[in-house]
Amino acid sequence: MMQSNVFNGDFIENVVTPTREMGAYEALWCEPRASFKTLADKFRAAQNALPSQLVPPERIERYRELVSQIVEQYQVDQFGIRVNGIQEYPAKLRDARNPVEVFYYQGWWDLVFSPSVAVVGSRKVSEDGIRRTRKLVKHLVEDDYTIVSGMAEGVDTVAHTTALELNGRTIAILGTPLSHVYPKQNHELQKAIREHHLLISQVPFKHYEDQDYRVNRKFFPERNITMSALTMATVIVEASDTSGTLYQARAALAQGRKLFILESCFHNSAISWPEKFAQKGAIRVQSYEDIKQHLDGLQAH
Repeated sequence: MMQSNVFNGDFIENVVTPTREMGAYEALWCEPRASFKTLADKFRAAQNALPSQLVPPERIERYRELVSQIVEQYQVDQFGIRVNGIQEYPAKLRDARNPVEVFYYQGWWDLVFSPSVAVVGSRKVSEDGIRRTRKLVKHLVEDDYTIVSGMAEGVDTVAHTTALELNGRTIAILGTPLSHVYPKQNHELQKAIREHHLLISQVPFKHYEDQDYRVNRKFFPERNITMSALTMATVIVEASDTSGTLYQARAALAQGRKLFILESCFHNSAISWPEKFAQKGAIRVQSYEDIKQHLDGLQAH
């Protein structure tokens, strides 16, 4: 039987709560100059009202129908909806500066509540970076941590695939709606995570469809901020001075999460960010034992 918070592409069940809030949230995203910041400001001003309290009923119904059409067009399988203030919305996401009010998921929802660590880094990862990522993920899986990453090319893909190969758990936080795959070559990887682990997207279906791909790039750094809030800690394997990974680094420190930077990053003369973040509280780690010591301390509390 379909649960009341799941949308199956053919019809919407339970018009009162999650799917109604979805329609309202999608409508809010289609207002002029909508962004995570403007929406967060709107909800703060409304004292954390539900989305449906901010949108006229006719617009809610219209956008629920529009989402239904998109879901049907892309043949999206059943997906769940999480709404701040309703059911199992993770309280830790409220640590983000501009927390999302509604997001979508496919797969094993309970993974959200498992001990998890984000493993992130460059899209154009080096061979050494690949080896370091695989070794790091192996240790984390052996210590029963869920591997969280962003499904991007490079470090993210290596982190997810290594977790799967080792029969570990993994969560992918997407920079696209559930209806899309990016990069395209990760189609089978995204399918495997959807079917056996967990996909999460905070990207609105309709707004994404209406925008040029260049404008939609904004969703990638924003998902890094959510990824940090969702996890106990973030480990950066390697990244350039202009990498989107640094959005997650800044978010982790702002949210009070542990931020680990591998020692190898400090020996790369082409970048300056590792020292800057170390001065702000990031932890320089020479081995997995350094990471494990801090994670064990978090688990103890």
